[in-house]
Amino acid sequence: MGTIGFVTPAAHRHLSRDPVMRRLIRLHGPCALAPLRWSPYEALTRAIAHQQLNGRAAQSILARFVALFENGRFPSPADVSAARSARLRRAGFSRGKVRAIKDIARHALAGTVPTRRAAARLDDEAIIERLTQIHGVGRWTVEMLLIFTLGRPDVLPVDDFGVREGYRLAYGRRERPTPKALRAVGEQWKPYRSAAAWYLWRAASAARTKATS
Repeated sequence: MGTIGFVTPAAHRHLSRDPVMRRLIRLHGPCALAPLRWSPYEALTRAIAHQQLNGRAAQSILARFVALFENGRFPSPADVSAARSARLRRAGFSRGKVRAIKDIARHALAGTVPTRRAAARLDDEAIIERLTQIHGVGRWTVEMLLIFTLGRPDVLPVDDFGVREGYRLAYGRRERPTPKALRAVGEQWKPYRSAAAWYLWRAASAARTKATS
């Protein structure tokens, strides 16, 4: 499957056919997305930690989570699977998050959560279908993994609040588009919809910064 192509001149030329995207590219510069080096297992576990928490709180919990294990490295699926739930709760996870993290570990051991190499042989929808079987992992979480960990260039997370709000602001709409409407609009951005999402995130972020300055 294709991997990251966000900052190629071809991506910017393609998106620039849309006058609003062209303005966003000029305003925010080249798309700065770059894939993280985490495994899908680690990325999903970290995503669960971040659910409904600010970044600082989630990082604090993840640091305590890693410290529960002896080698100081991110624990393996086998480590998490073998750990008692009460032990994982000491890191600060809720019961629901402990269940999700242990389910991710179980599915990683079973091969449902692919390695990076195995993921390269799967298309986006196949990965979404596999990983949304896991407790606590929805489509949006997998889309974030596809963009930020696996570097897939053509993912548009239409349920994401920031993407929808960015579209509203950049395109001068009174209301945020429905996911269905945004999916239809996004057809014009293929095969670089991940970069389009990045620019919509930037539009929403710039508006928040302006409002608080």
